[in-house]
Amino acid sequence: MSQTHAIEINTLHDKAAIAHSFSRAAKHYDVHAAFQRDVGHRLLDKMPRNLVGKRVLDLGCGTGYFSEQLRRRGAYVVCADLSSEMLVQAKIRCGDVGITYYQADAEALPFASGSFDYVFSSLALQWCDDLVLPLRQTHRVLKPQGMAYFATLLDGSLFELKQAWTKIDTHQHVNDFITLNQVKIALAQSHCCHHQLDLPSITVWYDKALSLMRDLKGIGANHVSGRSQGLTSRKALLQVEQAYQAFQNHQGLLPATYQVCLGVIHR
Repeated sequence: MSQTHAIEINTLHDKAAIAHSFSRAAKHYDVHAAFQRDVGHRLLDKMPRNLVGKRVLDLGCGTGYFSEQLRRRGAYVVCADLSSEMLVQAKIRCGDVGITYYQADAEALPFASGSFDYVFSSLALQWCDDLVLPLRQTHRVLKPQGMAYFATLLDGSLFELKQAWTKIDTHQHVNDFITLNQVKIALAQSHCCHHQLDLPSITVWYDKALSLMRDLKGIGANHVSGRSQGLTSRKALLQVEQAYQAFQNHQGLLPATYQVCLGVIHR
């Protein structure tokens, strides 16, 4: 087996594992998605209020929360997600009026070139191995003068959790995220020359580290590339909880810091 073929197989296995993780979380995703809502609303605020007559792709739509917001602005919305169960939840939320659903990979979109006025993608693209691929696909499916709005996480996100785990063992427990420079390179390589980037740092406060980990699991974001997905022992979780106390503020709360990239691309 060639090295390239082995990488392709591993990538496919990883995508299947990611889709499975999000499908398992689909029914209870909304309970744990406060941070995702915050980021999505920041991204949505950058879009036109009036989308009447516009065709919008919600790429990585999840349970359809923002698909519904886009439809309320008058858009015809196409929901796309890697997870079939997320699409089930999106359809329960949004129904069939002015909206359609596709199980689709952001790296190989099943849509004709120039078929959307807008693409909206909030916190989905960080699950792609190479940001160039979904950005190229996004650029391709946009109409001339179309615009894409994306949010992704950057290096430094969840550094507190990552540091706490380094006190316990040498395994990887938190996903790595790309640097801002890598985002800029991906934009250039995907011919997205006209863009603006907004880079908020968002801190979510928790009473316990375990509550953060429950949220990550609850939205399906507990898949870590290259890590065995076996159960983590209670002892290890207690040790992480103790190590995380180093970040406690004067009110006894624990921070989870996210470095966010909000991007606007002009076709």
